[in-house]
Amino acid sequence: MFTLTNICFNKVITNARKCFIYNKCKRGCKTYVQGQSPEPRIREYFYYIDHQGMLFLDDVRIRNFTSCFKDKKFLTFFFQRLKINDTGRYMEEFPYISLCGLERNFVKCDDLPIVFTKIMEKYNVELDQKKDWFGYSYAEKLLRVPFEPEKLLMDPTTGRVYHPAPEKVGGIGLVRSKIAIELSIHFCFENGEDQGPTHFQWKDKKYSIDNEWYKNSIKYKDK
Repeated sequence: MFTLTNICFNKVITNARKCFIYNKCKRGCKTYVQGQSPEPRIREYFYYIDHQGMLFLDDVRIRNFTSCFKDKKFLTFFFQRLKINDTGRYMEEFPYISLCGLERNFVKCDDLPIVFTKIMEKYNVELDQKKDWFGYSYAEKLLRVPFEPEKLLMDPTTGRVYHPAPEKVGGIGLVRSKIAIELSIHFCFENGEDQGPTHFQWKDKKYSIDNEWYKNSIKYKDK
């Protein structure tokens, strides 16, 4: 039997459910299903990169060293194909993508998708001299760029350090915090610490910091 009381009760329950769904969405409703197939033979997966450079499936609840991807062959394959997402799908939420055959791997990150994780010294036979490389994404032997100490950029507001990265991912990468702390002792602040470093002392040579490259990076353009 329907009564005014029952109707009011039903309205309360309905509103409570709507409120629950709304709050759940505010906390992060998923707009995808891992492995979904929007087209025949196409599969889509969704990933997250934290500020330490560790790669996770986006919907993993606990993100730590145990749950991140660690296989170096997979990491190399994944990051070599990483680029800015221009597919027209999930471009705002997942601004990067790694296309692996028939798989679309959409990527979002805490800061930037490229995180430098190790500085390595390699001998160059052609030049007959040693050269420093900046490895990234925990597959440093295969994923690396020349280390350019004069182009290290420190953000005075956050303390985070950045370095040029491949253009196809925006031209800039974040330096892992552990490495950034180790490098911080080599910065010189001739204009005061609030203005950012002016020079970088590296292997008996003092480099003048050049931040002009930053203006061409995706991080500057997104400001």
